[in-house]
Amino acid sequence: MRATLLSALSPVRLFGAARFCAAILIAALTVLAPLVISVPAVAQGAGEFVTRAKRAILMDAESGAVLFQYNADELAPPASMSKLMTLEVLFNAMKQGKVKPEDEFLMSEYAWRTGGAPSGTSAMFVPINTRARVDELVQGIIVQSGNDASIAVAEALGGSEQGFAKMMEEEARRIGLVKSTFRNATGLHDPEHLMTARELAMLARHVIREYPEQYKIFAQREFLYRKHRFYNRNPLLNDEALSVDGLKTGHTKEAGYGIVFSSVSEGRRLIGVVMGLADEKERRDEARRLLEWGQRSFANFTLFDANQDVGHARVWGGTQFYVPLGAKGDGPLNVVLPRYPPNQKLRAEVVYNGPLKPPVRRGDEVARLRVTSSTNATTEVPLVARQDVEPGSVWRRGMDSLVFLALRWANL
Repeated sequence: MRATLLSALSPVRLFGAARFCAAILIAALTVLAPLVISVPAVAQGAGEFVTRAKRAILMDAESGAVLFQYNADELAPPASMSKLMTLEVLFNAMKQGKVKPEDEFLMSEYAWRTGGAPSGTSAMFVPINTRARVDELVQGIIVQSGNDASIAVAEALGGSEQGFAKMMEEEARRIGLVKSTFRNATGLHDPEHLMTARELAMLARHVIREYPEQYKIFAQREFLYRKHRFYNRNPLLNDEALSVDGLKTGHTKEAGYGIVFSSVSEGRRLIGVVMGLADEKERRDEARRLLEWGQRSFANFTLFDANQDVGHARVWGGTQFYVPLGAKGDGPLNVVLPRYPPNQKLRAEVVYNGPLKPPVRRGDEVARLRVTSSTNATTEVPLVARQDVEPGSVWRRGMDSLVFLALRWANL
C-alpha cells in the first residue's frame, strides 16, 4: 500500500473481509512535516538478544508489547510457575468477597501426603487435619511454593484438586489464555498440565493489574510459619539493581528450571519468562541477562500528542462514515520502541474488526495501533473513539451497504 496520511486511510481486507488494517509509514503521518522519532543509540551489543532458554519472552507491562520472544507459543510443563493460576483463582474469589484473608482452609490427608512433608516436594508443612488462614496459605504458596498449601486452596474452592483444575482452565479462558491446560493446583508433573511462555507472561500481567494489593506479597523476602522460616525462592529479589518485585520460580525434572519475573525501572515495568534451563544458576543468570537487555535496549516514545487524531475507523450505518481514533483519555500516545538503531523507520497499522456498528461511544476501545520497528520489534497500543456516532437513517444504512459491497467487490 502507498504511504498515505493516517487521517485519510481507507480500510483494506486483512485475514478475511471483516478484518481491516490500515498500513502507513510513520514518516508520512503529517502533511506539514514528516514525523521523525529520534532514538538514541546504546552501546554495541544491545541489538538482538540470544537466549539459552528453551522458551522465553519479554513483555512491556503497560502496553503488552512483546520486546523479545523465543518459542513463546510452545506448550511445555510450567512446574510451579502455574501456581500463578492457582493464586489468580483465589485472588479473584477474594476480590468478589467469596473468600476472606482470615478464612481457614483444612489441610486434608490427601493435601498433606501429595504436597506436604511426606511428598518430599516444596511444602509449607501445615500439619495434617489442621486449618490454616487464607493469608498464611497465600504467603506459603508465593514465598515457599508450598504444594500442600496449593492443594488446600484447591480443595476448599473446587471441592477436589481435579475440580479446581477445571476452574483454573475456565478462568484461564476468561482472562484470555487460550492454550494453557491444567490438571492440578501445584504444577507437579502431568503430561497434560501445560503452559506457554507467552501465556505465563499474560497471566503475570493480569495478576499485577487486577490484584495490586496481593501482588505486593510477591516481593516478600521471607515468611515465618509455626517453627519454619521460609525464604523467597525468587533469586532476583536479592539483586537491588534489578528492582524485581515478583513473581514465581518453577522446577521439575521434565520442565527444567524456569522463572516468571517482573521489574520496574525508570517508571517502566517489564515482565519476563524463561523456561527449560539446566540449573538454578543458569535460570538466575539468563533471567538477569534478559531483564538487563530489555531495560537497556528499549524506551518509551511519544508518537502523538494529547488530543490528536491517530486515525479513523469505518462505521457502517451511522450518522458519519468514519470515527476519529486517539489515545485513551485523550492523552499522548506512547509506545515502547528499541533505542537502537537511531533514526529507524517505523511501520504502523491501525487494526480493527469492522466496519464498526453504531452506536459508538466516545472512549470505546475499538482499534489498536500496531507499530513495527526496523528490527522487527512490535508493539501495540489501544485506540479509542474520539466522538460519539449514533445510528443513521434507513437511507444512510442502505447507502453504506452499497459502498461496503462495492469495496468488497473491488477487493479494497
